[in-house]
Amino acid sequence: MSVNVVAQVDGPVQIKHVLMSVSDKAGLEQFVPGLLEAAPGVKILSTGGTYNKIAEILGDKAKGRLEAVSDYTGQPETQGGLVKTLDFKIYLGLLTETYNDSHQSDLERTGGIPIDMVVVNLYPFRETIAQPKVTPEMARGQIDIGGPCMIRASAKNFLRVASVVDPDDYSMILDELKANNGATNIRTRYRLARKAFRHTAAYDRAIADYLQETPFDSVGPCYTIEGL
Repeated sequence: MSVNVVAQVDGPVQIKHVLMSVSDKAGLEQFVPGLLEAAPGVKILSTGGTYNKIAEILGDKAKGRLEAVSDYTGQPETQGGLVKTLDFKIYLGLLTETYNDSHQSDLERTGGIPIDMVVVNLYPFRETIAQPKVTPEMARGQIDIGGPCMIRASAKNFLRVASVVDPDDYSMILDELKANNGATNIRTRYRLARKAFRHTAAYDRAIADYLQETPFDSVGPCYTIEGL
């Protein structure tokens, strides 16, 4: 049998580790304190501006509950935040299974932790291209890479991980955690996975449509292109 075939899962999953990296920070003021209340002992991994926002929200309560992804992985963020979460330890945490001995051995070998919830939304590509006089370079800069990867990994592993892409779901998630002693149930994780894959599909569709509708001749003047 393949070492990646899952034969046993938990219905309820206690939320112990959450990864947050959001472009749209709406709702964090209520969600983050609510998460700490509903899931006692939870630890949040975060990046860049999201980390700063959570630290501001929690104040002194951030100690021991909030950690920068770069501190966890041992890899600093690149200049401008180009690479933040594309790291082996992050994806072990998202994709490993509780009852898979090989997966658990990999976590132990790397010092990794299982990540139980991902709260991610993407760079505002559609909002950017809707602006007047947007340039192809402006649009290109809003093509998110790490965000869709985390969403897809967590949604694929809905057997254990909750993939949260919509701030409108924050209150529902908090209600479930409060009702289930800090755990999500598998039906909710499956429903969130459906939404997550629709979200990334729509995002990629917007990028593909923009590139299809934008001829290369209109891209060229934005750059100095050697050899042309």
